[in-house]
Amino acid sequence: MIKSVPATPCVAVFDLDGTLTWHDTLLPYLRGYVARHPERVLRTWRLPLAVAAFLAGRRDHGLLKSRVIRAVLGGEPRARVEAWAERFVGELKPRRAFRPAALEVLEAHRRNGDRLVLLSASPDLYVPRIGRLLGFERTICTEVLWKGDALDGRLETPNRRGEEKARCLEMLRIDYPGAAMTAYGNSGSDLPHMVRADRAVLVNAGAAARRRAAALGIAVADWT
Repeated sequence: MIKSVPATPCVAVFDLDGTLTWHDTLLPYLRGYVARHPERVLRTWRLPLAVAAFLAGRRDHGLLKSRVIRAVLGGEPRARVEAWAERFVGELKPRRAFRPAALEVLEAHRRNGDRLVLLSASPDLYVPRIGRLLGFERTICTEVLWKGDALDGRLETPNRRGEEKARCLEMLRIDYPGAAMTAYGNSGSDLPHMVRADRAVLVNAGAAARRRAAALGIAVADWT
């Protein structure tokens, strides 16, 4: 397990789901909302159609994400959505949602004086709150469209995944000129931005992603 951090201060860029957390966060967030507002179940008939379209088509993860969010939360008032987000994030630590080893690495970077950035494909419905909870100075995530005080659910930004994460990393180089970049991710879709970092560690990944990381010269570790 790699827990060391560079001696020279850097910008440390962390993925969220599967890297800092044990599991995905979006589906538990949506399930929790439906559990508290069961009338929304009537709208979820669209979900099998969205998944079928994803599997049958070009596998657009952003479009699938938007369709799932719209099916569960579309039209909901901002106050109710934000109230659940506040509760959801507030309950993450008691559920032991975060990997202890990941938090150790995060704290080591903080002690080192590094700039901490959370870069996630999950939506801004709750991810910025997680960023504040963990003490990140900046959060970049997928932004979701609102129409006034009602949630539309379509994506307002590109889905922060794959090559879009690589674009975000290059944006960070502009915002932090001259700073070295250290990136942590957990899947093959994280490799496009990780390979552009000065140092990268792929954690908790499957065998295929590990092989790709090794071919790219990216270190591999297991965080528990």
